[in-house]
Amino acid sequence: MIRLEGIERVFDVGGQQVHALHQIDLSVGRGDYVSIMGPSGSGKSTLLNIVGLLDRPNQGRYLFEENDVTALSDDQQAQVRRERIGFVFQFFHLVPRLTAAENIELPLVLAGIPPEQRRPKVEATLRAYGLAQRAHHRPEQLSGGQRQRVAIGRATIMEPGLLLADEPTGNLDRASGHEVVDLLEQLNGRGITLVVVTHDPELGQRARRQLHMVDGAIVSDRDGTT
Repeated sequence: MIRLEGIERVFDVGGQQVHALHQIDLSVGRGDYVSIMGPSGSGKSTLLNIVGLLDRPNQGRYLFEENDVTALSDDQQAQVRRERIGFVFQFFHLVPRLTAAENIELPLVLAGIPPEQRRPKVEATLRAYGLAQRAHHRPEQLSGGQRQRVAIGRATIMEPGLLLADEPTGNLDRASGHEVVDLLEQLNGRGITLVVVTHDPELGQRARRQLHMVDGAIVSDRDGTT
């Protein structure tokens, strides 16, 4: 589903070049469950941003669902990102003035899907994620775990093939974190490819495949089932 070939990412910081990623070669199959671990500054989030089409490499090629997305325009990349990739972040990034239902509905609105088609999808998502009783609550009226479930609902309402989670439990207590991880793993069990960036060894070790990064390079790639 994902193939990165010779990916390099360089940032200009104070007139100096900082190599965030070095010659990254990576393939991830459809339905895989992959964790990316490593110390701060190792390139984990930069790699995730490139996989999610939030950033472009300076060098190399990225094939997503067998299409070379590095050659696409910004608008074309945005369409792929909107339709095929879901994002879950540590700090939720919900729209404060919108209710839980409206936050989940937002990608459908942006995609131009008519209200009569949006409504049943949103209601089904609220029920599936245990949020039916919180549909009309705004983010400040929700617990951290509920906010993250809203964020996951928003990320998956378009039925993406790929779900990217950047420290999804980093702002949650342990019980809420376990609930969120269980939900992500249920989605993976239904066929969504799941890639999780985490500092938490316990979370990282749950993945079937575990990558470890240091100084912008993948230094180990192992099967978590062994």
